[in-house]
Amino acid sequence: MDLRYLIPFFDPKAQAWAIEARLLRWLTFLWLFIGLVVLFSASYPSGAVEYGDGFYFFKRQLIWVLAGIVGFNIVVYTRLSAMLQTAKIGLILVLTLLFITLIPGVGTTINGATRWISLGPVIIQPSELMKPFLVLQAAHLYSKWNRVSWLVRIAWLSIFCLILISILLQPNLSTTALCGIILWFMALAAGLPYFYLAGIALSGILLATISVSINDYQRRRILSFLNPWADAMGDGYQLIQSLLAIASGDILGTGFGLSQQKLNFLPIPYSDFIFSVYAEEFGFVGVALLLLLLAVYSLIALRVALKARLMEHQLLATGVMIALVGQSLLNIGVATGVLPTTGLPLPLFSYGGSSMIGSLLLAGLLVRVAREENQAKVVMLKERPLQRRRYVQ
Repeated sequence: MDLRYLIPFFDPKAQAWAIEARLLRWLTFLWLFIGLVVLFSASYPSGAVEYGDGFYFFKRQLIWVLAGIVGFNIVVYTRLSAMLQTAKIGLILVLTLLFITLIPGVGTTINGATRWISLGPVIIQPSELMKPFLVLQAAHLYSKWNRVSWLVRIAWLSIFCLILISILLQPNLSTTALCGIILWFMALAAGLPYFYLAGIALSGILLATISVSINDYQRRRILSFLNPWADAMGDGYQLIQSLLAIASGDILGTGFGLSQQKLNFLPIPYSDFIFSVYAEEFGFVGVALLLLLLAVYSLIALRVALKARLMEHQLLATGVMIALVGQSLLNIGVATGVLPTTGLPLPLFSYGGSSMIGSLLLAGLLVRVAREENQAKVVMLKERPLQRRRYVQ
Protein backbone atom coordinates (compact mmCIF):
# COMPACT_ATOMS: atom_id res chain seq x y z
CA MET A 1 0.00 0.00 0.00
CA ASP A 2 1.20 3.49 -0.85
CA LEU A 3 2.21 5.13 2.44
CA ARG A 4 0.95 8.46 1.14
CA TYR A 5 -2.59 7.16 1.60
CA LEU A 6 -2.03 7.21 5.36
CA ILE A 7 -1.47 10.98 5.16
CA PRO A 8 -4.67 12.51 3.72
CA PHE A 9 -2.98 15.79 2.72
CA PHE A 10 -1.13 13.95 -0.07
CA ASP A 11 -3.82 11.53 -1.21
CA PRO A 12 -3.79 11.52 -5.05
CA LYS A 13 -7.03 9.54 -5.24
CA ALA A 14 -9.03 12.37 -3.66
CA GLN A 15 -9.09 14.23 -6.98
CA ALA A 16 -11.61 11.71 -8.31
CA TRP A 17 -14.03 12.13 -5.39
CA ALA A 18 -17.34 13.94 -5.56
CA ILE A 19 -17.25 17.70 -4.96
CA GLU A 20 -18.93 17.39 -1.53
CA ALA A 21 -16.34 14.87 -0.32
CA ARG A 22 -13.44 17.03 -1.51
CA LEU A 23 -14.89 20.17 0.06
CA LEU A 24 -15.50 18.43 3.39
CA ARG A 25 -11.97 17.00 3.29
CA TRP A 26 -10.34 20.39 2.82
CA LEU A 27 -12.66 22.14 5.28
CA THR A 28 -11.65 19.55 7.89
CA PHE A 29 -7.96 20.21 7.21
CA LEU A 30 -8.52 23.99 7.33
CA TRP A 31 -10.42 23.64 10.63
CA LEU A 32 -7.61 21.46 11.99
CA PHE A 33 -4.88 23.87 10.85
CA ILE A 34 -6.55 26.88 12.46
CA GLY A 35 -7.02 24.85 15.64
CA LEU A 36 -3.33 23.94 15.79
CA VAL A 37 -2.27 27.55 15.26
CA VAL A 38 -4.56 28.75 18.05
CA LEU A 39 -3.50 25.90 20.36
CA PHE A 40 0.16 26.83 19.90
CA SER A 41 -0.55 30.41 20.94
CA ALA A 42 -2.92 29.52 23.80
CA SER A 43 -0.68 26.82 25.32
CA TYR A 44 2.79 28.37 24.94
CA PRO A 45 2.80 30.41 28.20
CA SER A 46 1.41 27.49 30.25
CA GLY A 47 3.95 25.07 28.78
CA ALA A 48 6.82 27.47 29.46
CA VAL A 49 5.77 28.09 33.08
CA GLU A 50 4.68 24.56 34.05
CA TYR A 51 7.18 22.43 32.11
CA GLY A 52 9.90 24.82 30.98
CA ASP A 53 8.97 24.14 27.36
CA GLY A 54 6.57 26.40 25.48
CA PHE A 55 6.07 23.68 22.87
CA TYR A 56 5.10 21.06 25.48
CA PHE A 57 1.36 20.89 24.71
CA PHE A 58 1.77 21.61 20.99
CA LYS A 59 4.20 18.72 20.41
CA ARG A 60 1.92 16.27 22.18
CA GLN A 61 -1.08 17.50 20.24
CA LEU A 62 0.79 16.92 16.97
CA ILE A 63 1.25 13.26 17.92
CA TRP A 64 -2.50 12.89 18.46
CA VAL A 65 -3.18 14.72 15.19
CA LEU A 66 -0.98 12.26 13.29
CA ALA A 67 -2.83 9.34 14.88
CA GLY A 68 -6.14 11.03 14.14
CA ILE A 69 -5.49 11.66 10.46
CA VAL A 70 -4.42 8.04 9.99
CA GLY A 71 -7.75 7.04 11.53
CA PHE A 72 -9.48 9.63 9.33
CA ASN A 73 -8.05 8.08 6.18
CA ILE A 74 -8.80 4.51 7.28
CA VAL A 75 -12.45 5.52 7.79
CA VAL A 76 -12.55 7.32 4.43
CA TYR A 77 -11.40 4.14 2.66
CA THR A 78 -13.62 1.70 4.59
CA ARG A 79 -17.10 0.83 3.34
CA LEU A 80 -19.92 2.20 5.47
CA SER A 81 -21.68 -1.17 5.47
CA ALA A 82 -18.68 -2.76 7.18
CA MET A 83 -18.43 0.03 9.78
CA LEU A 84 -22.17 -0.06 10.51
CA GLN A 85 -22.06 -3.82 11.05
CA THR A 86 -19.07 -3.71 13.42
CA ALA A 87 -19.97 -0.48 15.26
CA LYS A 88 -21.66 -2.43 18.06
CA ILE A 89 -18.35 -4.09 18.94
CA GLY A 90 -16.53 -0.78 19.29
CA LEU A 91 -19.44 0.69 21.24
CA ILE A 92 -19.44 -2.17 23.78
CA LEU A 93 -15.65 -1.94 24.17
CA VAL A 94 -15.75 1.81 24.86
CA LEU A 95 -18.72 1.32 27.21
CA THR A 96 -16.55 -1.14 29.13
CA LEU A 97 -13.86 1.55 29.39
CA LEU A 98 -16.47 3.99 30.70
CA PHE A 99 -17.35 1.57 33.49
CA ILE A 100 -13.65 1.04 34.24
CA THR A 101 -13.27 4.76 34.93
CA LEU A 102 -15.85 4.36 37.71
CA ILE A 103 -13.79 1.72 39.55
CA PRO A 104 -12.13 3.37 42.58
CA GLY A 105 -8.38 3.59 42.13
CA VAL A 106 -8.49 2.73 38.43
CA GLY A 107 -9.93 5.86 36.82
CA THR A 108 -7.80 9.01 36.76
CA THR A 109 -9.28 11.98 38.60
CA ILE A 110 -8.56 15.53 37.41
CA ASN A 111 -10.23 18.60 38.92
CA GLY A 112 -12.71 16.46 40.85
CA ALA A 113 -13.93 14.43 37.85
CA THR A 114 -12.93 10.84 37.01
CA ARG A 115 -13.19 10.79 33.22
CA TRP A 116 -9.83 9.37 32.18
CA ILE A 117 -7.84 6.13 32.15
CA SER A 118 -4.05 6.30 32.38
CA LEU A 119 -2.11 3.82 30.26
CA GLY A 120 1.42 4.72 31.25
CA PRO A 121 2.18 8.14 29.74
CA VAL A 122 -1.02 8.03 27.66
CA ILE A 123 -4.31 9.30 29.11
CA ILE A 124 -7.52 8.48 27.24
CA GLN A 125 -11.03 9.82 27.75
CA PRO A 126 -13.53 7.10 26.73
CA SER A 127 -16.50 9.49 26.53
CA GLU A 128 -14.81 11.32 23.62
CA LEU A 129 -14.01 8.07 21.81
CA MET A 130 -17.64 6.96 22.23
CA LYS A 131 -19.09 9.58 19.87
CA PRO A 132 -18.19 7.97 16.49
CA PHE A 133 -19.49 4.56 17.61
CA LEU A 134 -22.62 6.13 19.09
CA VAL A 135 -23.42 7.87 15.80
CA LEU A 136 -22.80 4.68 13.81
CA GLN A 137 -24.92 2.44 16.03
CA ALA A 138 -27.74 4.98 16.36
CA ALA A 139 -27.89 5.29 12.56
CA HIS A 140 -27.95 1.50 12.22
CA LEU A 141 -30.75 1.10 14.79
CA TYR A 142 -32.97 4.04 13.82
CA SER A 143 -32.82 3.25 10.10
CA LYS A 144 -34.23 -0.22 10.82
CA TRP A 145 -36.60 0.86 13.60
CA ASN A 146 -39.75 -0.39 11.90
CA ARG A 147 -38.14 -3.68 10.88
CA VAL A 148 -36.78 -4.85 14.22
CA SER A 149 -38.63 -6.34 17.19
CA TRP A 150 -39.40 -4.48 20.39
CA LEU A 151 -36.87 -6.71 22.14
CA VAL A 152 -34.08 -5.36 19.92
CA ARG A 153 -35.31 -1.79 20.33
CA ILE A 154 -35.44 -2.02 24.12
CA ALA A 155 -32.05 -3.74 24.27
CA TRP A 156 -30.27 -1.02 22.34
CA LEU A 157 -32.13 1.83 24.00
CA SER A 158 -31.09 0.33 27.35
CA ILE A 159 -27.46 0.25 26.18
CA PHE A 160 -27.73 3.90 25.11
CA CYS A 161 -29.10 4.73 28.59
CA LEU A 162 -26.18 2.86 30.20
CA ILE A 163 -23.77 4.95 28.12
CA LEU A 164 -25.39 8.21 29.23
CA ILE A 165 -25.56 7.15 32.89
CA SER A 166 -21.93 5.97 32.95
CA ILE A 167 -20.79 9.34 31.56
CA LEU A 168 -23.06 11.20 33.98
CA LEU A 169 -21.57 9.34 36.96
CA GLN A 170 -18.01 10.49 36.18
CA PRO A 171 -19.53 13.19 36.59
CA ASN A 172 -19.69 14.76 33.13
CA LEU A 173 -23.06 16.42 32.59
CA SER A 174 -22.02 18.34 29.47
CA THR A 175 -20.86 15.29 27.47
CA THR A 176 -23.92 13.35 28.67
CA ALA A 177 -26.14 16.15 27.39
CA LEU A 178 -24.30 16.27 24.05
CA CYS A 179 -24.59 12.50 23.52
CA GLY A 180 -28.29 12.71 24.44
CA ILE A 181 -28.79 15.56 21.96
CA ILE A 182 -27.09 13.54 19.21
CA LEU A 183 -29.31 10.51 19.86
CA TRP A 184 -32.47 12.64 20.08
CA PHE A 185 -31.93 14.58 16.86
CA MET A 186 -30.96 11.44 14.96
CA ALA A 187 -34.20 9.83 16.20
CA LEU A 188 -36.11 12.91 15.05
CA ALA A 189 -34.46 12.72 11.61
CA ALA A 190 -35.36 9.02 11.41
CA GLY A 191 -39.04 9.84 11.91
CA LEU A 192 -39.61 8.16 15.26
CA PRO A 193 -43.03 8.96 16.78
CA TYR A 194 -43.21 12.28 18.65
CA PHE A 195 -44.58 10.47 21.67
CA TYR A 196 -41.31 8.55 22.05
CA LEU A 197 -39.25 11.67 21.43
CA ALA A 198 -41.16 13.62 24.07
CA GLY A 199 -40.65 10.83 26.59
CA ILE A 200 -36.92 10.68 25.87
CA ALA A 201 -36.61 14.47 26.20
CA LEU A 202 -38.46 14.49 29.55
CA SER A 203 -36.27 11.64 30.81
CA GLY A 204 -33.16 13.59 29.84
CA ILE A 205 -34.39 16.71 31.64
CA LEU A 206 -35.19 14.62 34.72
CA LEU A 207 -31.70 13.06 34.73
CA ALA A 208 -30.07 16.47 34.35
CA THR A 209 -32.17 17.85 37.22
CA ILE A 210 -31.19 14.96 39.49
CA SER A 211 -27.51 15.37 38.57
CA VAL A 212 -27.57 19.12 39.31
CA SER A 213 -29.33 18.54 42.63
CA ILE A 214 -26.76 15.92 43.69
CA ASN A 215 -23.56 17.59 42.46
CA ASP A 216 -22.96 20.87 44.22
CA TYR A 217 -20.39 22.11 41.70
CA GLN A 218 -22.90 21.79 38.83
CA ARG A 219 -25.46 23.80 40.78
CA ARG A 220 -22.88 26.48 41.54
CA ARG A 221 -21.90 26.65 37.86
CA ILE A 222 -25.51 27.35 36.86
CA LEU A 223 -25.88 30.03 39.53
CA SER A 224 -22.57 31.65 38.52
CA PHE A 225 -23.69 31.59 34.88
CA LEU A 226 -26.80 33.59 35.81
CA ASN A 227 -24.72 36.22 37.65
CA PRO A 228 -20.93 35.61 37.43
CA TRP A 229 -20.12 38.93 39.10
CA ALA A 230 -21.80 37.76 42.32
CA ASP A 231 -18.68 35.64 42.93
CA ALA A 232 -16.14 37.24 40.62
CA MET A 233 -13.13 35.60 42.30
CA GLY A 234 -14.79 32.22 42.77
CA ASP A 235 -17.26 30.33 40.58
CA GLY A 236 -17.73 33.25 38.21
CA TYR A 237 -14.01 33.88 37.69
CA GLN A 238 -13.52 31.73 34.59
CA LEU A 239 -16.53 33.15 32.75
CA ILE A 240 -15.60 36.75 33.59
CA GLN A 241 -12.03 36.23 32.32
CA SER A 242 -13.45 34.66 29.16
CA LEU A 243 -15.74 37.63 28.55
CA LEU A 244 -12.85 40.04 29.17
CA ALA A 245 -10.75 38.16 26.60
CA ILE A 246 -13.51 38.26 23.97
CA ALA A 247 -14.24 41.94 24.60
CA SER A 248 -10.52 42.78 24.32
CA GLY A 249 -10.46 41.36 20.80
CA ASP A 250 -12.53 44.23 19.42
CA ILE A 251 -12.81 44.19 15.60
CA LEU A 252 -9.44 42.88 14.39
CA GLY A 253 -8.04 41.37 17.59
CA THR A 254 -4.85 41.99 19.51
CA GLY A 255 -2.81 39.91 17.04
CA PHE A 256 -1.52 36.36 16.94
CA GLY A 257 0.26 35.44 20.17
CA LEU A 258 -0.63 38.71 21.90
CA SER A 259 -3.51 37.56 24.12
CA GLN A 260 -3.22 38.92 27.67
CA GLN A 261 -5.85 36.72 29.30
CA LYS A 262 -3.88 33.53 28.60
CA LEU A 263 -1.08 34.90 30.82
CA ASN A 264 -2.24 33.37 34.10
CA PHE A 265 -5.69 35.00 34.01
CA LEU A 266 -7.88 32.57 32.07
CA PRO A 267 -7.59 29.09 33.67
CA ILE A 268 -6.41 26.33 31.28
CA PRO A 269 -6.69 28.57 28.18
CA TYR A 270 -5.70 25.76 25.80
CA SER A 271 -8.69 23.56 26.63
CA ASP A 272 -12.35 24.40 27.26
CA PHE A 273 -11.92 28.18 26.82
CA ILE A 274 -9.55 28.17 23.86
CA PHE A 275 -12.20 30.04 21.85
CA SER A 276 -11.75 33.02 24.19
CA VAL A 277 -8.05 33.23 23.28
CA TYR A 278 -8.93 32.93 19.60
CA ALA A 279 -11.50 35.73 19.89
CA GLU A 280 -9.04 37.98 21.72
CA GLU A 281 -6.25 37.52 19.19
CA PHE A 282 -8.34 37.56 15.98
CA GLY A 283 -11.27 39.74 17.02
CA PHE A 284 -14.76 39.97 15.59
CA VAL A 285 -13.51 39.31 12.05
CA GLY A 286 -11.80 36.09 13.10
CA VAL A 287 -14.87 34.91 15.01
CA ALA A 288 -17.11 35.69 12.02
CA LEU A 289 -14.83 33.67 9.72
CA LEU A 290 -14.86 30.71 12.12
CA LEU A 291 -18.66 30.80 12.30
CA LEU A 292 -18.74 31.01 8.50
CA LEU A 293 -16.57 27.88 8.31
CA LEU A 294 -18.98 26.06 10.63
CA ALA A 295 -21.96 27.28 8.58
CA VAL A 296 -20.44 26.09 5.28
CA TYR A 297 -19.51 22.74 6.87
CA SER A 298 -23.11 22.36 8.09
CA LEU A 299 -24.61 23.22 4.72
CA ILE A 300 -22.44 20.69 2.89
CA ALA A 301 -23.24 18.04 5.53
CA LEU A 302 -26.96 18.73 5.07
CA ARG A 303 -26.56 18.49 1.29
CA VAL A 304 -24.85 15.12 1.70
CA ALA A 305 -27.66 13.94 4.00
CA LEU A 306 -30.38 15.08 1.58
CA LYS A 307 -28.68 13.42 -1.41
CA ALA A 308 -28.15 10.13 0.40
CA ARG A 309 -30.30 7.28 -0.87
CA LEU A 310 -30.07 5.07 2.22
CA MET A 311 -31.55 6.21 5.53
CA GLU A 312 -28.49 4.87 7.39
CA HIS A 313 -26.31 7.25 5.42
CA GLN A 314 -28.71 10.15 5.92
CA LEU A 315 -28.63 9.60 9.68
CA LEU A 316 -24.86 9.25 9.71
CA ALA A 317 -24.38 12.61 8.00
CA THR A 318 -26.91 14.21 10.36
CA GLY A 319 -25.29 12.71 13.46
CA VAL A 320 -21.78 13.79 12.48
CA MET A 321 -22.96 17.34 11.79
CA ILE A 322 -24.64 17.56 15.21
CA ALA A 323 -21.63 16.05 16.96
CA LEU A 324 -19.04 18.38 15.42
CA VAL A 325 -20.88 21.61 14.68
CA GLY A 326 -23.30 21.27 17.60
CA GLN A 327 -20.47 20.72 20.07
CA SER A 328 -18.61 23.70 18.61
CA LEU A 329 -21.62 25.97 19.08
CA LEU A 330 -22.10 24.71 22.64
CA ASN A 331 -18.45 25.46 23.44
CA ILE A 332 -18.72 28.94 21.92
CA GLY A 333 -21.97 29.49 23.85
CA VAL A 334 -20.20 28.66 27.12
CA ALA A 335 -17.24 30.95 26.35
CA THR A 336 -19.56 33.87 25.52
CA GLY A 337 -21.78 33.39 28.57
CA VAL A 338 -24.84 32.23 26.63
CA LEU A 339 -24.75 28.77 28.29
CA PRO A 340 -23.63 27.54 31.74
CA THR A 341 -19.95 26.69 32.10
CA THR A 342 -19.25 23.10 31.02
CA GLY A 343 -16.25 20.95 30.19
CA LEU A 344 -16.92 20.44 26.49
CA PRO A 345 -13.83 20.88 24.29
CA LEU A 346 -13.90 22.79 21.01
CA PRO A 347 -13.50 20.12 18.28
CA LEU A 348 -10.12 20.20 16.47
CA PHE A 349 -9.07 23.18 18.64
CA SER A 350 -8.87 22.11 22.29
CA TYR A 351 -5.92 20.19 23.68
CA GLY A 352 -6.63 16.50 24.17
CA GLY A 353 -5.86 13.32 22.26
CA SER A 354 -9.19 11.53 22.72
CA SER A 355 -11.15 14.57 21.54
CA MET A 356 -8.87 15.00 18.52
CA ILE A 357 -9.09 11.36 17.44
CA GLY A 358 -12.86 11.21 18.02
CA SER A 359 -13.43 14.40 16.02
CA LEU A 360 -11.30 13.27 13.07
CA LEU A 361 -13.04 9.88 12.99
CA LEU A 362 -16.40 11.67 12.85
CA ALA A 363 -15.16 13.93 10.05
CA GLY A 364 -13.93 10.85 8.17
CA LEU A 365 -17.38 9.26 8.46
CA LEU A 366 -18.99 12.30 6.83
CA VAL A 367 -16.48 12.29 3.98
CA ARG A 368 -17.11 8.57 3.47
CA VAL A 369 -20.87 9.16 3.24
CA ALA A 370 -20.26 11.86 0.62
CA ARG A 371 -18.00 9.49 -1.33
CA GLU A 372 -20.36 6.51 -1.35
CA GLU A 373 -23.50 8.46 -2.13
CA ASN A 374 -21.93 10.07 -5.19
CA GLN A 375 -20.44 6.96 -6.74
CA ALA A 376 -22.12 6.29 -10.07
CA LYS A 377 -23.46 2.82 -10.76
CA VAL A 378 -22.17 1.26 -13.94
CA VAL A 379 -24.96 -0.31 -15.98
CA MET A 380 -23.90 -2.87 -18.60
CA LEU A 381 -25.77 -2.47 -21.87
CA LYS A 382 -26.44 -5.42 -24.14
CA GLU A 383 -24.48 -5.14 -27.33
CA ARG A 384 -26.47 -4.81 -30.53
CA PRO A 385 -25.28 -6.01 -33.94
CA LEU A 386 -24.33 -3.25 -36.30
CA GLN A 387 -26.93 -2.61 -38.95
CA ARG A 388 -25.97 -1.60 -42.41
CA ARG A 389 -27.47 1.51 -43.75
CA ARG A 390 -28.46 1.85 -47.38
CA TYR A 391 -27.76 5.12 -49.00
CA VAL A 392 -29.75 6.19 -52.01
CA GLN A 393 -27.51 7.63 -54.66
